[in-house]
Amino acid sequence: MTSITALDYYTDTTEHAQWGERLTACGKAAGVAVEHRSVPGASLVPKVLQQASSRTLPDLLMLDNPDLQQIAQTGALTPLDRYGIDSGGFAKGIQSAGTYQGKVYGLAPTVSTIALFYNKDMLAEAGVAVPKTWDELKAAAAKLTRPGRYGMAVDANATFEGTWQFLPFLWSNGGDERRLDTPQAAQALQLWVDLMKSGSMSKSVLNWTQADVHDQFVAGRAAMMVNGPWRISELNQDKNLHWGVVPIPVRQAGQTLVTPLGGEVWTVPQTASKARQQKAAQVLACLNDSTNMLALAKQYFTVPSRTAVASRYAEQVPSMAAFARSVEKARARTGELGVKWPKAATGIYTAIQAALTGEQTPQEALRHAQQIATGS
Repeated sequence: MTSITALDYYTDTTEHAQWGERLTACGKAAGVAVEHRSVPGASLVPKVLQQASSRTLPDLLMLDNPDLQQIAQTGALTPLDRYGIDSGGFAKGIQSAGTYQGKVYGLAPTVSTIALFYNKDMLAEAGVAVPKTWDELKAAAAKLTRPGRYGMAVDANATFEGTWQFLPFLWSNGGDERRLDTPQAAQALQLWVDLMKSGSMSKSVLNWTQADVHDQFVAGRAAMMVNGPWRISELNQDKNLHWGVVPIPVRQAGQTLVTPLGGEVWTVPQTASKARQQKAAQVLACLNDSTNMLALAKQYFTVPSRTAVASRYAEQVPSMAAFARSVEKARARTGELGVKWPKAATGIYTAIQAALTGEQTPQEALRHAQQIATGS
């Protein structure tokens, strides 16, 4: 055996080449060449399901972490303890993201989450302190709002991205996707409604993507935004933009911030060749060693998955400290519901849309979300 195959969704030319180099280096260490293929994100899961039924799975497979449950459920993946891979030292939420029915099937070298970015000049000029609670956030956003500029920007669109942006507010206040129609969940949704009703947030957030939110912030049309660390390399290019980033505010001081975990896990699929599986596992272990974690994190502005490496990294890259802190308590989206998560996610973004357009009160919208989530 001279080569193994690897499949991911890193289709961006630069990113594909960078991952190719890393896979080649890890392959070399394992004594194999790695044939690296990338397909568009939306077609990865359908392709994998099709390959699973025709028994043509790649030797090494990358998955977005919320998709792991669905693929593991089909029996297409092998548990990593079979290869003696060390999954110790990973933050709890990260390990949970790669786990199905108590066994670890996937490991992510690095992860991401979201935080609150703010324009330092605008806050200083308005005499506003960086908000730590929801009341402070509302007051700051109101003070920062003026013609041509909103105080706050989020992505509240009708996709899983809108749900992802809302989760820190829901989870940190004790809300839960297993039971969406609770007072805690309603308080979180009410916060977004208040921000929009008061004029501190544009009605366009109902259609914005995270990229749109970023563009508004860079153009000076939003003073604060919720976004991810993948925006940092672009923010750094604008020398006139003085920005800071902090953990997302919680409703009351003392509450623990819980954010959602983003990032891709690498897995070893079930194939006919035990020898190839063993080699793929060696490459996977190499991608997840401390050196590669740190290098990948610095390259892509992500957070290393092993806690010890993450704290070293936060010291070396200060703009990532808020993300490294948030990742320690971050939660996998599939952590509670497993394969049923997509239904709950659909319920949540449907509720956000209904409440922000004023069609329903947060309570009514969340009651409806609960019905979507449970399929009743």
